[in-house]
Amino acid sequence: MTIIVTGGAGFIGSNFIFYMIRSYPDYRIICIDKLTYAGNLSTLVPVMKNPNFRFVKLDICDRENIYNFFNEERPDVVVNFAAESHVDRSIENPEIFLQTNIIGTFVLMDACRKYGNVRFHQVSTDEVYGDLPLESDLLFTEDTPIHTSSPYSSSKASADLLVMAYHRTYGLPVTISRCSNNYGPYQFPEKLIPLMIAKALNNKPLPVYGTGLNVRDWLYVEDHCKAIDLIIHKGKVGEIYNVGGHNEMKNIDIVKLICKKLGKSESLITYVEDRKGHDLRYAIDLTKVYHELRWLPETNFDVGIKKTIQWYLENREWWERLNERNN
Repeated sequence: MTIIVTGGAGFIGSNFIFYMIRSYPDYRIICIDKLTYAGNLSTLVPVMKNPNFRFVKLDICDRENIYNFFNEERPDVVVNFAAESHVDRSIENPEIFLQTNIIGTFVLMDACRKYGNVRFHQVSTDEVYGDLPLESDLLFTEDTPIHTSSPYSSSKASADLLVMAYHRTYGLPVTISRCSNNYGPYQFPEKLIPLMIAKALNNKPLPVYGTGLNVRDWLYVEDHCKAIDLIIHKGKVGEIYNVGGHNEMKNIDIVKLICKKLGKSESLITYVEDRKGHDLRYAIDLTKVYHELRWLPETNFDVGIKKTIQWYLENREWWERLNERNN
């Protein structure tokens, strides 16, 4: 089987590549990535010499070269991780999010149609559902209406709608997964957990939006990779699957935990002006993915955060080089 992984030099995509190469040594895994600020080719060094792995620098919005690439490789499956994903950046510059997240998905699906009705999996986000009240037991299900808050989530929701339209109109075999906040190795240090680790290690202020009471559901990245593996092999075509960590925590509690584990003072915490349109709470109902695929998250948060912090301690040169490159 040949699987194209788009955005595979990024955080979740690279972890998915590592997981699939370990799990399916006979599969051909091809990574395409534009190598924007969050894509780092050095991330893929551990698999570069594997004979069943190939990297190609390519923009998913480049229709001509995407078509040529698909014609050459004739993939069986495409897993689309390629996306602009940072909410703050989407507020400052929405256009690039619309281009990559919508037009890029559109070009990939056209290529899938043209070259063999290729199985297409869209990696999406729970942010398409908007948010939930802080003090409630409500959960996002796959039937929760889309209600976006940012240009980022709007672009992902638009892509999801387009994916489902391609299935209904053209019969393209598709699935969508909507995940909660991922954490783990190789995450670019702009998201909450790696940002706080990096700043704490350098004894810099730890910026927390608003009161820090916003709640997120945290999913260890390898658990997410296992869920996508199940969906592309056993999931029902035309279906959406929510994938969450079953671990809701307030942002401020995450930051305090990182301080504790690194032996840093909470006096580093600095409250800053809240993000525009900041979602209050995310929480995912896993009923469907469990009943249909028997998937549940395996990594306890206390174990996952220890592994994540240790990785950043051991790979300080990697993330500091990224920071220097992009500042």
